[in-house]
Amino acid sequence: MTTSNSEEQQTQKDIKSGKYRSAFLIYNRRSTDDTDNQKNSIAYQKAENMRFARREQLPIAALTLPGFATDGIVSERHSGFAEALELSFGSNNTVKYRVERPKFHRLVQWLSEGYFQGVIILCWDRASRNKGDDTILRKLIKAGVDIRFVLAQYDKTSAGELHMDIDGMFAEHHSRVTREKVMLAQQSARTRRLVTHKAPVGYLNTGTMEHKPLDPERAPIVRRIFELAATGRWSLADLARFATAQGFTMPPMRRRRTAEEMLAEEEDDVRLSVAPVARLPTFNTIHQMLANPFYTGKIESSDGEWVKSASHEALVSDELFARVREALGRRKTSAHYTARLDHPFRGMVHCAACGRVYTPYEQKGITYYGARCSRVCPNPKRNTSLAVITRAIGALIARLSLTEREAAEMDARAADDAIRRKERQEASRDDTERRVKALREDLAYLDANRLALLRAGAYTADALVIEETRLRRAIEALTNTSEEASLPETIGAVVKLSELLKNVAAYYALANPMAKERIALVMFSELTLSQNTLQYKCKNGFEVLENRFVADSAPNTWLSELPKHRDSIEMSTNELAELMKVQSSQPTSLQVDC
Repeated sequence: MTTSNSEEQQTQKDIKSGKYRSAFLIYNRRSTDDTDNQKNSIAYQKAENMRFARREQLPIAALTLPGFATDGIVSERHSGFAEALELSFGSNNTVKYRVERPKFHRLVQWLSEGYFQGVIILCWDRASRNKGDDTILRKLIKAGVDIRFVLAQYDKTSAGELHMDIDGMFAEHHSRVTREKVMLAQQSARTRRLVTHKAPVGYLNTGTMEHKPLDPERAPIVRRIFELAATGRWSLADLARFATAQGFTMPPMRRRRTAEEMLAEEEDDVRLSVAPVARLPTFNTIHQMLANPFYTGKIESSDGEWVKSASHEALVSDELFARVREALGRRKTSAHYTARLDHPFRGMVHCAACGRVYTPYEQKGITYYGARCSRVCPNPKRNTSLAVITRAIGALIARLSLTEREAAEMDARAADDAIRRKERQEASRDDTERRVKALREDLAYLDANRLALLRAGAYTADALVIEETRLRRAIEALTNTSEEASLPETIGAVVKLSELLKNVAAYYALANPMAKERIALVMFSELTLSQNTLQYKCKNGFEVLENRFVADSAPNTWLSELPKHRDSIEMSTNELAELMKVQSSQPTSLQVDC
């Protein structure tokens, strides 16, 4: 273990032992969205905070901890407006969210644990500019932590709390206004067809949006790369090697800051001493260059369309760019796996909250399913196993079949309906015959008196044909109407499907995972996972069985709707019976599913 590490551990032990319990810390924050404000200077904040500490005779902790504080002064360069939107919910009614500022997070944590008496901050907007961090500060103040503000004093009265509310509101409002100004300025610049972003290699970034001139050294080489790519005989790797041989480099850039550099103090910013490096072109940089319409003198508008730019001129013509895209398209090849992993239920199970699919993977010989849910997805169930899914589907299949009580109630209803149906048919038979007889008499009259009706002007030739057609269709409708499937027949089809489902449930319990998948594909149109519950939507006739569980569907209503679904019930029965027939002919499809 190095000396610095041991010293850091000793410092943290001193903090937790209560060594600085009667001392204060100083917190300074430099905004990333308000660089012109004097309060944004770390040096100004340090001077004012130290002057306040001496005037109020507040002891400053002699604490130096790398990545946190130097001589009791905590300085941070981070936006106070940005806040994390993800929430996590724990036990005992707790709600958690992430604090974006690392030093501020450690500061409020140690203040809440009583390791320091308090902290000195220039003003409220140096501490926070969002509601989430405001809440943390207010809770600390209510808990007795001594938080002093140099430019404001909040007494413990309703007026003091109102003063605090107003300062917090204006701090957040200032950032909102700044953000809106930047957005409006960018939208206005795009409307004027100006480049609002950094120009790619081949152009010079002079610090203004109005003018992006060509780079006299790199632009000719970029144009030559386009010309070679248009021939279709140069690969991207060949073009990268050609550019390197011509002395072509990417514009100088500094490397990304390390974690230590992000937490460094203002005067210890080692990144400023790192010289920008001009890197060599690679396969990816050449591809990004050739696919960028910026080189044709265009920019992307707010509507997503490429329009002529007012800030830069074209480096290549539209024709040359189109030829390059065509050449790149011919070189594209599809990558296919030589052996696709044949996992069951692939693409069938989705997250109930965000809709992401649960993708199968193997670990230690066991098949699991994981979903890359969105960051704001409230569903905590990101992983499950094949065994959990198959057991849940098996329970759904068993649940859909009718119980003995339900089957008996349906048989009784079918017998009652058969008697009432016969009575209705006898009552309506005579009425139908009378209506058909009257229609036929009207049609015979028109046929026998056709010429007289035309001469008298009662009908035109076209009107007479239309009337005859109407009478014939009415007669056909009354004599050839096929009655809707009767309830007893439909109930019989439902009972048949239910009995088949009971056999399927027994078969499913012993089937291998692939056979289980085929059964699920026939029965379910959608499977979604929410926490530990597998939700489902059935297909065709199985949906009829599912409807009896709907809370607002009374038994009588559900039974009366059955005849409308007779065809779908028979279709589902035939599909499931055919699947069982095929599966039973395959002796390897049955095995104990461990």
